Parts: sequence; structure tokens; C-alpha cells
Amino acid sequence: MPEPRTAGTAPRSLAEALRARDDAALAALLRARPDLLSPVPGDVTQLATRAGTRASVVRALEHLDRFTLQTAEALAVAPDPCPYGVLETLLTGAAPDGDDDRREAADAVRAALPGAVRALRDQALLWGGEDSLRLVRTARELLAPSASRPSPTGLGPTVAEATAGMSPGRIQEIVLAAGLPATHDAVSAVSALTALFADGERMSALLDEAPAEAHQVLGRLVWGPPYGEVTAHPTPPVRWLRDHGLLLPASTRTVVLPREVALHLRGGLAHRTVEPVAPPVEAAREHRPQLVDANAAGQALAALSTVEELVKYWEHTGPAVLRAGGLAVRDLKRTAAALDTTEALTAFWIELAYAAGLLASDGEADERYAPTPAFDTWVELPPAERWSALAAAWLPATRTAALAGEQDAKGRTLSVLGPDLDRSAAPEVRRRVLELLAALPEGGSADPAALLARLAWERPVRGTSELRARLARWTLEEAELLGVTGRGALSAPGRALLAHEDPGPLLAPLLPEPVDHVLLQADLTAVAPGPLRRPLGDVLAVLADVESKGGATVYRFTPGSVRRALDAGHTAVDLHAFLAEHSRTPVPQPLSYLIDDVARRHGHLRVGAASSYVRCDDDAVLGELLADKRSAGLGLRRLAPTVLAAQAEPGALLEGLRAMGYAPAAESRTGDVLVARADAHRTPRRAAPVPVPEGPPVPDATLLGAAVRAIRAGDLAATAVRKEPAPSATASAAPGELPRTSAAETLATVQAAALTGSAVWIGYVNAEGAASQRVIAPVRVEGGFVTGYDHTADEVRTYALHRVTGVAELADDQL
Repeated sequence: MPEPRTAGTAPRSLAEALRARDDAALAALLRARPDLLSPVPGDVTQLATRAGTRASVVRALEHLDRFTLQTAEALAVAPDPCPYGVLETLLTGAAPDGDDDRREAADAVRAALPGAVRALRDQALLWGGEDSLRLVRTARELLAPSASRPSPTGLGPTVAEATAGMSPGRIQEIVLAAGLPATHDAVSAVSALTALFADGERMSALLDEAPAEAHQVLGRLVWGPPYGEVTAHPTPPVRWLRDHGLLLPASTRTVVLPREVALHLRGGLAHRTVEPVAPPVEAAREHRPQLVDANAAGQALAALSTVEELVKYWEHTGPAVLRAGGLAVRDLKRTAAALDTTEALTAFWIELAYAAGLLASDGEADERYAPTPAFDTWVELPPAERWSALAAAWLPATRTAALAGEQDAKGRTLSVLGPDLDRSAAPEVRRRVLELLAALPEGGSADPAALLARLAWERPVRGTSELRARLARWTLEEAELLGVTGRGALSAPGRALLAHEDPGPLLAPLLPEPVDHVLLQADLTAVAPGPLRRPLGDVLAVLADVESKGGATVYRFTPGSVRRALDAGHTAVDLHAFLAEHSRTPVPQPLSYLIDDVARRHGHLRVGAASSYVRCDDDAVLGELLADKRSAGLGLRRLAPTVLAAQAEPGALLEGLRAMGYAPAAESRTGDVLVARADAHRTPRRAAPVPVPEGPPVPDATLLGAAVRAIRAGDLAATAVRKEPAPSATASAAPGELPRTSAAETLATVQAAALTGSAVWIGYVNAEGAASQRVIAPVRVEGGFVTGYDHTADEVRTYALHRVTGVAELADDQL
């Protein structure tokens, strides 16, 4: 609700301006600046005070778009208060009649300026009528130029500010050099000099007298920074400018261009470039929507495969948790090698699985990362539902995997799954990037530079805009990896995700059905023509190694992979039957020979625990083993014709023999072959990490309604007119302060009000120590409590008398 525009009814403070708003406008302010609700202000005066605090104003400025911020910056260098026409001139300048481009730019500014002023009012950063616009004092201090903090406008201090520490004699010398008559005091001299610099005609005449080189000096300072260094003996042009007050001393070696002079040289413009209109984001390329969805579906399928492979890789011996939290670099490298991808992409997949609640630390003494029980549920879901879970975790996540490997403010390296990867702006940036893509025609992809320019316009505050640009670039990359976009365009499932709808039904028809067969080939490979059904995929992952991924996955059978299947408890007969059942082509003879050959040698040597030993029924094999120089490090010696003792541990002995080309099997204390399949490790039940919000959460309608009612009620109590106290009574409080009366006076006044049915104004401190002002109509006073109708809360309440700070009677016409 805008404040009155006429001078006679203009508000005299921000509190009055807020008090004039209706409930809807007050709720809109609290929704836009939720930090004002922590805690709920007691009345409008408290709300206005909190809205002017530095932290709250900084947060509000960070959420302004570029033109609204430029409007605030112009107000910060304008007179206070500033008429609307002066503000408009600062943003449009004086456009020559023949300059069409500048005239069009000025028209665009005039069209956008009312909206920018309205936005500043809505955010409680601006108040006053159109003839007296006032920027909140804290905002003015933050945006106004100073020697230590230059203004974004590039303007310097005013003549009055620059001459504050100058001697009166020196000021008079400048006044005389500028052609003005001498004055009797420094204040009038500064006023005369300011009036000269603000007068266009007289200023132009003065500049006409300046040497040509002086104009070059002014040209270097006019758009900022306005400060320049001078020597003890400046050049004649600089000396002329200094003598005539066009450059004023800021220190012994520094001069500054006064704001009034700079504005004259700029043609009245506060900014070199004013951007009233947001940069457009248009479709740089257009693709068929079907092609976009197909491409996104392929990426989604690859994402599911990668996440599942990652989590299963960690289910037996997950990496250890660093003492400071997070994943060690060596474990990241090892995982990247296992996934056959880069460390940066591996960091993204790890953080995505963590955000979805599929990975967590197990909390044991030797703490390690492992799959959670939720992974077992997730892995059994249909592919479209599994992807929906990943995408739903990615969009609101504040953890930013791309920061891993960088250093924080203290020089510590940020680690994957570490404690310092949260960036609260990430969800808002992700959603905004997807919204801009959604605004394009279906199948349209945007130029990343145009997207970044738009985001920089929407949040131009330095530091904030830089982080948002990085987050936007990462969003484009991650969305493509995940399948939210395809070929840079938003896919149909991505649009559903953005609209808070389930993307699964849109993705399911795009994904291929899982197949239950492979194509075995004579070169010891198997081709999976699509995603494999789970039992087939699980067994094949043990029996063969993945050679290449894509639309069709290629597996390769090796002696090591077949031995791995035998170690896991499968027999040669099982493997032959499995391949015959699931192959659409005959089992190649080389593959059958490979399985039989490895199975024949598997378990021929037996390794058990003494320290460790090797047992073999063929003493010739043991003799070969002892003669082999490669076995020297194992510490082997013959105990019997069929038994060798070893100094190495059983695990190391197994690995050493396998490296030498043998296929040993581990055996138990009873002599049975041990199945070398480790049990899958799971963490206790873990909840997915909660995103770290950017500031206080946005309040819902219920909270907003209650907060507005509480503020109005507190305002009613704070502004109610009280009767003048009797000369013998304790003086009542000043406006806005709690009343103070003695306990006897409080009791007597409340009892009298209960007898007469009148209302009183009380100050009250609750059990938490929060003070408030109430207007109540006492009904009953007994047992140290007063019960009555609370006009501020609109209900009957009971208050402890010992917590009442004071009481005052209301004027007869107040209720």
C-alpha cells in the first residue's frame, strides 16, 4: 500500500508508513523479509526498527534486481528527502532532442521506475510521499559513497562532505577563485560553492575557462573512482582544478571529484549504464521435443546405472570417514577408477546418492561410509521411480559437489561428503535456471551466457552474483547428467519436476524395458541389448567385467572374472546352465573351455590359517611353487609332501598365488572351501541430509496471519491514549515504553477497572522474559491473578499480577 503523496499527509517515519499499510501489504512484507519474524515484533514500531537493522537491510538489498538496486543507489546519492522528479533525472539524465537512442533509453527507465520505487516500498527500504522519498537510513549508509567504500555509482562525496575538515580560509580562497563573492562564514561559502556546481549554466561557463588538459583529468575521474593521487607539486591543470574547487583534497596525497561536479559532467546521470529491463533469454537452438526427451531418458538410465554401481561398490568395504568428516582424496580417486569416470563426476554422484539417503556413515568406532537400508528399497523400484527419487533429492539440495577440492576461507581443502559443502543459494539458483529454460519453446535450449546475464541482473550484489553464476553453470551440467535436460533443453520429466509433479509417469514410456537375455560372442564377450533384469544383472556383474557402457553394455569374460564367480560359491555346472538359459546365441566353445579350465584349477591349491599354509594333493605342483623365484616373498617351506607353510597372512598368500597365475581357494578349519563372498554392509537407518535454508524459512499463510494480528494488537496497546496520572501517582510510561506503577497501585487500578467494567493498559513480562503491552478489561482479580478480556489478543486471558510492570487507565473514547 503506497504512502500518501501529498506533503501534508506524508508519513513522518517508517513506522507511520508501515502502520498505514493494510494487513495484506504487511503480510507481503513479512513474506518477502522473513527475518523480521524472528521473533514476531511486538508492534509496528518494533517492526520498523528491525527492518532498519544492518543485517536485515543487507539481506533485503541482496534480493533486489539490478534496476531496483540502481534506483536505491541513486537515492543514496540524492538529496534526502528526494522528490520523484530528481530521482528520475538521476536515472535518465538530460537526453538531447536529436539522440533517439538516449531518448528511448530514458523512456524505458521512466516506464520501469514506478515499479522499482514500489518494490523498494514493499520491502520497507523506502518510505515517504513522491515529493519526499526517503531511503531507510541504514540502506543509505550502505550505498552512499565514502573514502573507504566507493559507491557503485562511481560518485564521490558532496562539496559539504569533502570540505568538512578544510580551514575556513582555504574555503574562501576557493570561493574567490571560482568567481564568487567572499562570505562571512564557511557554511555560507560551502553553500555558495554547491549552488555554483549545481547550476548548469554557471558551471559550463567555469569549465570553459579550464585548460584543455584539465578536461582530460576530469574525464578520468568522472565515472569513478573519483579519487586520484597528486604530488607535492601538481601539474598546472591539476592545480587549476584544485584552486577552483573542482578537485578537493581528501588527504595529503589524494584529491576527490565532488559529486555535484561529476553529476554535471555526466549530464545528471547517477550511473553510466542504467538497465531497466532484464536481459532476454531466448532459444539459441531448437530441437524436436521427442529428441530432447529421448536424450534425457538415455542420461537418466545412465545415471541410475552409475548410482547403483557406486553404492554397490561401497557395500562390502566402504571408505573410511575422515576425522574432520568427508571422504579422503585417495578414496575418491579409487572410486572414480572403479566407475571409470572423472573425480569431479564421481563427487557429484556420491553427493547425489548421499542427498537421496542411499549412502551414509555407519557410526561405528571405525566409521565408514556404506549403503543405507533405504538403498535396498530404492533398488527394487521401477527405473522411473528410482530416477524420480534422485531428481527430487537433487533439486532442493544445498550440498554443492563441485566445490570439493577447493579451499575454504581458512585454507582448508573441502572434501566430498565433508561438512562445508552446503550453499544455501543452490536450490533457488537451480530452480531459477530451470524456470528460464521452461519459459522457452519446447525443445529450445538457451545460450549459457544469456542465462548467466539474466541471473546477474536479477541478483547483482557483488559476491552473491559471482556465487550464483558458478551455481548456474553447475546446474546446467548436472541437469544434463541427470537427464533433467536433454541437449540443453528442458525435458518433459524435467518440466514435471519443476512443477512439483511426479515425473515418473512421463519418464517411464521413454525408458527401455529390462531384458532377460544377453548375446554371447566367440571373443569371450557378452552384449546386453538393454538394461538387464536384476537377477541376471547381479550374476553377470560377478561373472564378467564391464568393458563398455552405452545403449548396449559389453561384458568380457576373463580367468579372473570366472574365478571371482567360483569364489562367490558358483560351480562350473551352475555357470554353464546360467549362460545357456540367458543367451540368445549358443554358448561359444572358447567360453565353455575357459569356465572348465578355471574350474579345474580352482581349489587345486588350498590356503588355510596356521600363520597360513598351502595344501595340494599333487606334490609336483608344490615343488614348482617352491622353485618359483616369485614366491620368495611369501616365506614358503615344505612341511609335508602335500603341505607348505607360509609366513604371509592367508589373504596376502591368496593374492600372491593368484598374481603368479594359480587359482587357489581358501579353506576353513575343517578343510571345506570358503565362499569368498563378503556380506553386504548396511548402516543403521539414516535420514537424508536436510538442506540448509538461505536465511529464515518463508512463513506460511497461517503464521503470517497470526503475526499480523499480533503486531496490530501490540500496536493497539502501544498507541492507546491513556488518562493523565494523578499528581500523587507514579508517572506513566512514555509512548512505546512499558508502564511503571507500584504493586499497590497496580492492584488498586485493576480492581477498580473490574468493578467499573473499564479497560486498562498494562505492561507484562512473561515467563520467558518477553515484554509486551496489553489492553485488557478485568473481570476477576483474585489469588494474585487478573482475568479479563484481552482486546489485543481478542480472547479471555489470565495474567499473574507479579509479572505486571505497571498499569494505566485508558481515555474514555479509546474502546
